Amino acid sequence: MSRKLAALLAAPMLLAVACGGSDEEGGGSSGGDSTELDQVTVGVIPILDVAPIYLGDEQGFFEEQGIDLTLEAAQGGAAVVPGVMSGQFQFGFSNITSLLLAAQEGLPLQIVANGVASTGDPETDFSGVMVQADSPIQSAADLQGQTISVNNLKNIGEVTIRKAIEDAGGDPTDVEFVELPFPDMPAALEAGDVDAAWVVEPFVTVIKGQGGRSVLANFAEPIPDLTVATYFTTEQVLQEDPELVDNFQAAMQESLAYANDNPDEVRRIILTYTQVPEAAAAEIALPSFPEEINWDSVTTVAELMQEFGITEEQADVDALDATD
Repeated sequence: MSRKLAALLAAPMLLAVACGGSDEEGGGSSGGDSTELDQVTVGVIPILDVAPIYLGDEQGFFEEQGIDLTLEAAQGGAAVVPGVMSGQFQFGFSNITSLLLAAQEGLPLQIVANGVASTGDPETDFSGVMVQADSPIQSAADLQGQTISVNNLKNIGEVTIRKAIEDAGGDPTDVEFVELPFPDMPAALEAGDVDAAWVVEPFVTVIKGQGGRSVLANFAEPIPDLTVATYFTTEQVLQEDPELVDNFQAAMQESLAYANDNPDEVRRIILTYTQVPEAAAAEIALPSFPEEINWDSVTTVAELMQEFGITEEQADVDALDATD
C-alpha cells in the first residue's frame, strides 16, 4: 500500500464514530410495516468488527425476525455498556474484556450472541503489535520493558500482550502501556513516541504502508481461537422480553454466517458506515465471524484479568452466558 493511501486512512478513519448508524446512513430500519415490528436500537462501534450486523440489516434478517433495527454508533465499548444499562440501547457490541470487567463490577449484563473472533492464523489475523522497520524488537519476548500504545488501558490489547510476553518467558508486568486512539497510533509510532503500537485493521495496513511490521499477532497467538467481542443486553431485557432476545439471536446467527461466507460483502459494507477508502478495504485482513462463542477462550481471558490485576477476583463467565 502506498504512503498516500496510508495517510488517507490514518487521519480520517474512525471519525465516523461521531456519525451514527442512522436510517439514512446504512444502519437503520430494514423497512416494512414498522407498527408490526419491535423497535430495537443496538449500540455499535463503526469498525470492521460489526460488519455482520450491518449486512444482516441490509439482507432483511432482522425484519424477518420482527425487528425494526437501528444501529447507533458510539465512541467505543466503554460508551456502549452504559448505553445498554440506561435503556438507550436494547443491545450492544463490546469486547469481551470490557464485559467481564463490567460484570465483575456488578452490572447485570448478559451475552446473547457472538460478534467477532480471531482467525487463529498469525499470518492473516486482523490484529497486531506493530513496530518500525528498523526497530530491534523482533518478537513478543522483546516487548518486555517497552512502551506500547493501546486504545484502552486494562483491556483486551493489554491482556493478550501480557500473556504473549509471559508465554515467551518474559515478565508480563515489565511493560508500559499508554492509551492512544487507534487513528493516532501510526503517527505516534513513526515519530518514536512509542516503541510499539497495538492496532486492529485498517491500522495494521496503515502501519505496513509506512514501512512498519508486525512482531506479534496478539489475538491469534496467545489464546487459541479467541472470541474478541460479543453482543449483549441486560438481565432486565432478557427477563421482560425473552422472545425479542430469541429473535435478535436468530437474526445475528444468520448475519454472522452470511458475513463469514461472503468476504466481498464485508469489504463492501464497511464502506457504508466507516471512512475506509475503497482501495484500503480491498487490502485489509478480515476477522472471523463464527456463529458460536468460544467460551474456553473467554474463561482464559477472565483468568488472565485476575492474574494481571485488572479484576480482584475471576469474573463468573457462566453467569454472563445467555446464548442458549
